[in-house]
Amino acid sequence: MAMIGHQDAEAAFLEGWQGGRLHHAWLLAGPLGMGKGAFAARVARFLVTHGSGGDGQAIGLDDPGDSAAGRLVEAGNHPEILHLTRQLKDKSKDLARNITIDQVRTMIRRLHLSLSLGDWRVIIVDAIDDLETDAANALLKTLEEPPAKTLFLLVSHSPGRLLPTIRSRCRTLRFQPVERDVMTAWLHDLRPMLDVAEVRAIVAASGGVPGKALALIDSDVAAMEKKLLAIAATGDPENRLREALAREVGGTSNRPRLELVIDIVPGLLARLARERTVAEIAPILAQWDRIQRTVRDAIRGSYDGTMVGFEIGNCLAELAPRSTQPAR
Repeated sequence: MAMIGHQDAEAAFLEGWQGGRLHHAWLLAGPLGMGKGAFAARVARFLVTHGSGGDGQAIGLDDPGDSAAGRLVEAGNHPEILHLTRQLKDKSKDLARNITIDQVRTMIRRLHLSLSLGDWRVIIVDAIDDLETDAANALLKTLEEPPAKTLFLLVSHSPGRLLPTIRSRCRTLRFQPVERDVMTAWLHDLRPMLDVAEVRAIVAASGGVPGKALALIDSDVAAMEKKLLAIAATGDPENRLREALAREVGGTSNRPRLELVIDIVPGLLARLARERTVAEIAPILAQWDRIQRTVRDAIRGSYDGTMVGFEIGNCLAELAPRSTQPAR
C-alpha cells in the first residue's frame, strides 16, 4: 500500500545515490505512523537491486532493478539486508522492552564479512529509540568508523531523545505530518466507500499521520457516531452505552480512537443544534464547554482515556430530551 509523505525524503536519497555521494547513515525522523519503516524497506530494496550509483540515472525508488535480487527481498531472504528490532521474549508473545547489546554485536560481526551479493549492505534499525544504552554506544562506534558500502537506516519516532553523537553522524530525513487537503484526497482514493463526514473526522483525528488515519478507518467512524448519538437521544439510563464508550477509548492503545471521538463531538453537537429548538441551543453550548474543560484537564494530567470517554458520554446524556432522562 502506497504511503504519502515520502516525496521529499525519496528525492533527497536519490539525489545522493545518483551523484555517488550517498551518506553512510540516515536518520528517518518523524511521528509514529508516517511510514518511516516502510520507506527504509523501499530504500533497502532499491540499493540491493541496483548498482553503486553515481551515473546520474533518473529513476524512482520503486524501480524494480535486478529481478533475482528483488525476489530474494520479497521472500525476506536477501543476505545483505539486516534488521535490528525488538525480539519476542522467550516463551512469550510479548516483545522485549529494548533492542539489546547482543543483537548489535551480532550485527557488527556480520559487517566484518565480505559482501556475498550485490554492491551494498543495508542495516535497518527500527526503532533506534529502542536501543538499550550499551547497544546505542556499540552502534555509535560503528557509525564513527563505518564499513565501505554499508548503509544504516535508523528509524526514530523521538530523535530528540537520541545520543547527540549518534544524531551528528547521520543525515536526517524528516517525515512531517501531511497537509489536510492532501490527506483528504488520499483517503478518498484509498477508501472511496467512506462518506465525506467520515473522511473529515478521520483526517482531523489523524493529525496528518497516514498510519494513524488507516488505524482510524478500522475503528468504524459511523458506528462510533451512532453510539454517541444514541447517548444524546436516550440519556443512556442504565449507563451501558457510556461504559462501552469508556472501554473502547481507554488505555494507550486506544488513544487514536479517543482522539477520534473528541473530533467527532463538535460536528455531532452542531447537528443537534440544527435539529432542536432555539431554547435547547444554550444547553448544547454548555455541554460543549464542559467537554472542552474535561479534555484540557485530562491533557494536563496525561490523559485518562476511560475517564474522558465516560465524561463525554455524561455530557451527551444531559442533552437527551427530558422525557427520556431518568428521574432525579
